[in-house]
Amino acid sequence: MSRSGRLFLLMDAMRARRVPVTAAQLAQQLGVSERTIYRDIQTLAELGAPLQGEAGIGYVLRRGAFLPPLMFGADELEALVLGARWVRRQGDAGLAQAASNALAKIAAASPRDLRDSMAETSLWVPLGRPADGTQPADRYVQPVREAIRYEQKLTLGYQDEHGSATSRTVWPFALAFFEGKRLLAAWCELRGDYRHFRIDRIASVQQHDERYPRRRHVLLDAWRKMHEIDPES
Repeated sequence: MSRSGRLFLLMDAMRARRVPVTAAQLAQQLGVSERTIYRDIQTLAELGAPLQGEAGIGYVLRRGAFLPPLMFGADELEALVLGARWVRRQGDAGLAQAASNALAKIAAASPRDLRDSMAETSLWVPLGRPADGTQPADRYVQPVREAIRYEQKLTLGYQDEHGSATSRTVWPFALAFFEGKRLLAAWCELRGDYRHFRIDRIASVQQHDERYPRRRHVLLDAWRKMHEIDPES
């Protein structure tokens, strides 16, 4: 592998991390020595890459720093297009439009025009009815997403699996997209515990301007630990 190619891979590895990563971890990921990583980090810093950190502690890209557009490999491009097509199939109307807009921005920001390559990608997500015959329940996906984003309470009119109606005020912090189903993870004030709600069983949503008292990432971390979910998954 050329040194320039390795530098691009190193930047990609750094870009994927939100917390400092050590030279040893980067060396293992890229299959090179720690000394090579230290040299490459020094080179990137001299070229103006927005890195911060030091040996023995770890390195991270500074928040908010602009990175110039890079070329995408064939696998990366197919992953982007397939992911966007899946979102258009599974998400609500706002998320579907955002996926299309994101692909257009990626194509425009790349050193070469990628629109033809994206259009010709032969990986597709079926657009018909899901295999179980249900329709995507997207009516309440957008208000749920917005409540998660702004850490705001929701009051749900909800029917459980037995058809019993109830009203729940919840602190929504995560939304899982399964094939044909959407599952909301939230703290339920009625139960005083974490609960899961299927979006297709929600009969009504009342949005509140009130923020819930705990930060979303705190709720999410505790929920992950409870269910032994890898934070990187």
